[in-house]
Amino acid sequence: PPQECPRPVRPPYSYSALIAMAIHSAPRRRRTLSQIYQYVAENFPFYKKSKAGWQNSIRHNLSLNDCFKKVPRDEDDPGKGNYWTLDPNCEKMFDNGNFRRRRKRR
Repeated sequence: PPQECPRPVRPPYSYSALIAMAIHSAPRRRRTLSQIYQYVAENFPFYKKSKAGWQNSIRHNLSLNDCFKKVPRDEDDPGKGNYWTLDPNCEKMFDNGNFRRRRKRR
């Protein structure tokens, strides 16, 4: 029988961290919602295979986390949806590329 490929492991990053990575990697430090989905799926195989609502979690984080700011498109920029960017006050959360989950203190 053919061997099954091992299932990809969930990355050790929060949805907020995944969004921040996507935004940081963009040339102008901004991405549309679909570009954020695309980044996550291309860089983390777990999400490419998973259909378990991760996109809803991304939308939820974008709308409720104050670190993410919606930026309207320029008039000469055709396409659907706004851009999302990182609030400058939140940049320190991801200093030196540290996107890993924070351990909760007890």
